[in-house]
Amino acid sequence: MRKALLALAAVSLAIPMSMAVPTDGAQARKHYRYKEWRGRDGRTYCRKSNGTTGLIVGGVGGALVGRAIDTRGDRATGTILGAAGGALLGKEIDSKRRCR
Repeated sequence: MRKALLALAAVSLAIPMSMAVPTDGAQARKHYRYKEWRGRDGRTYCRKSNGTTGLIVGGVGGALVGRAIDTRGDRATGTILGAAGGALLGKEIDSKRRCR
């Protein structure tokens, strides 16, 4: 009885795994693994960054530069303006990268 239950458990685990394996070789190499891929319609597609990393890094860098430039008072204005400018510039630079 124990062997039958173990065999049933093994089969029940193996069946979903066999269904999850792609049947076609092209399906096994998914499109999104590479920066560029050719779609089913024959066109070449490109995966680019949406600019989030540039936004964060640019905002932090801009805040530090704005704080260093604004030496009068409490420096909040320079920090805020520098962070906003750096974030916009960083997002623009990060999202403009081309695949090739």
